[in-house]
Parts: sequence; C-alpha cells; structure tokens
Amino acid sequence: MKLAAALAVTIPLASCVQLPTYDIVVYGGTSGGVIAAVAAARAGRSVVLVEPTQYLGGMTSAGLGATDIGNKRAIGGMSREFYRSVRRHYDAPAAWKFEARDEYRGIGLKEGEDAMWAFEPRVAEELFERLVADAQVTVARGARIELDGGVRKEGARIVAFESEDGRAFHGRVFIDASYEGDLLALAGVDFRVGREPNARYGETLNGVQVQHATKHQFQVQVDPYVVPGNPASGLLPGVSAEQPGADGSGDAKVQAYCFRLCATDHPDNRIPWPKPEGYDARNYELLLRNLEADDGSAPRHPQIKVDGTLAPWHPLGMPNAKTDSNNNGAVSTDHIGANWSYADASWEARDAIVAAHECYQKGLMWTLANSPRVPAAIREHVASYGLPKDEFPETGGWPRLLYIREARRMVGEYVMTEHECRGARTALRPVGLAAYTMDSHHVQRYIDAQGFARNEGDVQVGGFPPYAIDYGTLLPQRSQCTNLLVPVCLSASHIAYGSIRMEPVFMVLGESCAIAADLALERGVGVHDVEYRELRARLLAAQQLLE
Repeated sequence: MKLAAALAVTIPLASCVQLPTYDIVVYGGTSGGVIAAVAAARAGRSVVLVEPTQYLGGMTSAGLGATDIGNKRAIGGMSREFYRSVRRHYDAPAAWKFEARDEYRGIGLKEGEDAMWAFEPRVAEELFERLVADAQVTVARGARIELDGGVRKEGARIVAFESEDGRAFHGRVFIDASYEGDLLALAGVDFRVGREPNARYGETLNGVQVQHATKHQFQVQVDPYVVPGNPASGLLPGVSAEQPGADGSGDAKVQAYCFRLCATDHPDNRIPWPKPEGYDARNYELLLRNLEADDGSAPRHPQIKVDGTLAPWHPLGMPNAKTDSNNNGAVSTDHIGANWSYADASWEARDAIVAAHECYQKGLMWTLANSPRVPAAIREHVASYGLPKDEFPETGGWPRLLYIREARRMVGEYVMTEHECRGARTALRPVGLAAYTMDSHHVQRYIDAQGFARNEGDVQVGGFPPYAIDYGTLLPQRSQCTNLLVPVCLSASHIAYGSIRMEPVFMVLGESCAIAADLALERGVGVHDVEYRELRARLLAAQQLLE
C-alpha cells in the first residue's frame, strides 16, 4: 500500500484568466469521467472536465468497441443511454459506408434490443463530444496533472490541483475518473499497485497464479534462450530470469497492457501495417518459435484459427468492415512485463512506456504480415488487414491510447473482493452493478522447471450473476479526504477489479459519483455523510440498476 474543442468551452492558461471555483471538478475524460461531468451539469452544477490528452472517451473511443460487460441487462442510467445512442446512429443507413447494415456479421447488434454494443472509435468520440456540448460542460484539454505536489488541501479537503502548464482547478467536490488514479494519490489517499496475497482478504484467485494460468498459455515447448538449449547465451526479450513466486502470494506486478487495434480489411480504407522505427527482430523470436513449433492440434478457439493454427490476435467484427482486436495466445499483442512501473511513473517515463508498447505491437503486426517464418495462412490473413484511414488520423490510424487495464486501486471505505463477485458477501449500499468474469491478463513470462517459456497471471473465472458495488468503494478513508469520489480506480482487490473494470461500469459509477456529489453539496455535507437512503432514491430516479 502507498500513502471537441469546437464543441465545448476550453480552459485557457491560468495566466490569461482568473479561473473560477467549480462545484465539481472531474479529472480524467474517460468514459466514466465524461458521464460524471455531464450528469453533474444536468443537475445544474458548475463543472469542469479536465483531460490530460486532447480527446474524450478514454478506451471507449480509443479502439475498445467490443463492449465487455457479461450481462448487459445490468447496465442502466446514462451508461445505457450512451449505448442506445450508438444504436440510433447505426440504425441510420447513412452510417454504413464500407458495408451495408444488413450485411453486418460482427458482434453487438441484435434485432429487438434497444442498444448496440459494438462501434467504431470515431463514432464513440462523436457521441461523447455531443454529450458534453449539449450539457455545456467546460472542458480543459491537454491538462496533465502536476505530479510533483500538484494538489492543494486544507485539512482533509482538496481545494485545487494544478496541471503541468500552470492551470489551477478549484472545486468543492472532486472526482478522480482517470485510469491512473493520480489525483487520489497526490491527495494522500491510500492505494495499491499489483496483486494482494490471497490471505489478505481470504480470496482464492488473487496474487501469483501459476496453477490457474491455463488461458493464452504456451501449448508447446518453446525454448527461451537466445541460442536454443544454451542458458549461457541469455534470455530472449520478454522472458524473465526470476521465478513468479508461490501461488497466492502477493507482488507489485501489473497485468499486461496493449493497444486495442481498430483494423480493417476493406481495400479502400486500409493502410498496410507499418514497420516501426527501431524494429528489432529479436523481440519476436519467441513468437516465431511458438508459431513454428505449433502444429495446430492443441484445443483452441476455432473462430480464431487460420487453417488450423491459432492466429496470435483476436479481431472482433465492428461496423464498416473494422475490428476491435485484442490479445490472443501465448505471444500476442500484450506486452507482458513491460508496464510494472507505469502507475507510479512520471509523465515522461509513462510516455516512454507507451512508446515501447507501440513499437512492440506495431512490430508484432508487421512481423505477422511479412516474416517468411510465419505460417503462410496466418501471414496472408494478417496482411489482408491494416489500419483504417478514417480512424485516428493524427496518428496514422494507430489507436491514440494504451489500454491501461489496471494501475492504482484505491484502498477506501469498502474493498470489493472475490467474495462479492461470487455472491458470498453482498454490498449493502449499492451504486451500480458489475457482471463480468473475474479476469486478469498475464503478468509475467518465466522459465518453467523443464526449461521452457511459460506465462503467469491469467485468470478467467465466471459463472456468477450480476452483483452490487458498494458506495464505500468510491470513497477514500474519511481521515484522508472528505470531498473526493473515485469511479475508475475504485477500492477493490486485484481480482475483483478484474471483474469490475469494464467501460460500461465506469460510466455507471461516474454517474453515481456525480449524483452523490450533487447531493453532498445540496445538503452541505462531505461525501461520506450523504444519506444512502436519499442517494438510493436519486440513483433509481436516474434509472440506475442496483439489484
């Protein structure tokens, strides 16, 4: 533990204007942050949405178009309103440029449903920009929080925080909706990075997971040494010389990140996979050895095989002949072990980590599409795709955000654990529902007892119904901060966070935070002293689903 610029008002530099004190300051223009800010504005509050980049929507508008939730009936309020707006967009024939609506064979569109759960990144961004414009939310873009003492407090209350470029944001209630949890950390709120030991909360799926790590695992024996069979030659990139530790033991390591690739195979919209500057073939030797050793006979997911061999990416069909593509297999788009220092890093160090992930993943796709060592069927399959010309034009079609699956997790008034996920314990002050499998991507790659490469950390355990998220998970400990709410880096164990950390849930919790903040301001109390019975009534009036 550790102690559209044209569509919305843009905050100028502090030297140009005296900034006001807002009722509510939202840090992080993620999907949850946008919804929190819009909900606050709709409640009549003065609000500013402070976003470190130039873009709104977080991962929802950065390639994660295949909406994960588990049970979509668990999503209500403004979150469901967003997915209904997606449906209305794609119900219009004009939305379909590269395929006809009745020819769509991707995911997320079912007749008779009121919402749609798959979409192009640019469509999600347009919808978020429309939300903040319609609600007249003030947006401050390019405002990365100052990580060196950037938060001002009076006692247990945040008064303001500053951005790197000198802007100061004063408020009465603050919402940290960032993926990193920088505001909560700078405010002196307890948090964790990494995995708790199972013993801490009496869990079974937390900590190091060698036994359960059967998914996205090596199915064949792959030599991890530069010179096969010769440990003295050194290890291939991406393989650690350290052993993972005992099952269930805790560590400070973080599940892998990747970019969610929006790709297309439509020839009129396709940019061939670029070969990155600094490409190093050694980074893909483990991938190539795995492909060369794999005869395709191991049980796999047939829908992502090419001529019987597992393709090391997982493209899911999105509208207009596009994909949302995720990690798939033992060596794929996840850059395992390259992100452990991200959560606590400086902005410059984070930029370097993001750049390393981009170089790795671009090189991976270029290798799959061009290397003669890749089986021909896979090579031709991957080469038939590329980056879309009409997405992320400022980065040549490459997704603008790295998928920060997990960084800091607050240790707040209530900690969600495996017990809530499984239904063994029930939250008494629900502010939303979660419904996804307890899920973690791999954390590290090591050498097993037989001397071959092995992955550790992947857990996928589900089979339970939707469950309630407690109000206390949004609240810091009272002694540490009394005017802060946290809908993204909320208070949960690593394995419970793996179930909760879905974009629709972040939107649900963002709205619940805004409603709680509005109620606290109306009653003149801290966020911890909001009467839950009154909060519950307002959440239900907003069509949030709590049970």
